[in-house]
Amino acid sequence: MEPWPAVAWVLLLTIIVDLLRSTHTRDFTEQDIIFLHPSSTPFPGGFKCFTCEDAPDNFECNRWAPDVYCPREAKYCYTHHTIDVEGASVSVTKRCVVLEDCLSTGCTEMNHEGKKVCTACCEGNICNLPVPWNETDAIFTTTSALSSTEGLSPGHTLTFSLIIILISSGV
Repeated sequence: MEPWPAVAWVLLLTIIVDLLRSTHTRDFTEQDIIFLHPSSTPFPGGFKCFTCEDAPDNFECNRWAPDVYCPREAKYCYTHHTIDVEGASVSVTKRCVVLEDCLSTGCTEMNHEGKKVCTACCEGNICNLPVPWNETDAIFTTTSALSSTEGLSPGHTLTFSLIIILISSGV
């Protein structure tokens, strides 16, 4: 083989490798969920949340989340998102939780390491698809009536009611 075709092949392979390295990760979409949505539940009202521990970003979390139902006592999906000073994801944790774990959603200020943490909760089947990036996203969203606080102590009911009033008034 002549030297010129060998050089051309090397150059072509180098270009292809560079293109493969420069591809950007994509975010998880609702289309990706279609395969995660079964037709029956293990108990009435059963649902799933994306579940991961310290994934590097939202796509990796959702991509490898186990396809299992939440325990009967869990009613909400929780997301904990750590962001660096440049606005990139550092880690994502998602799981099924009880109401008490959702009473302090929001974002923290940048810490001494230059990281911000945003947490959010939602109610519904695989509702924790996105991650919270700021105060607008770091909220507690529900689909059922918020006044249904059965099973909570009077102190929790009062706290929960005050949080709902503050959220609805825009504070």
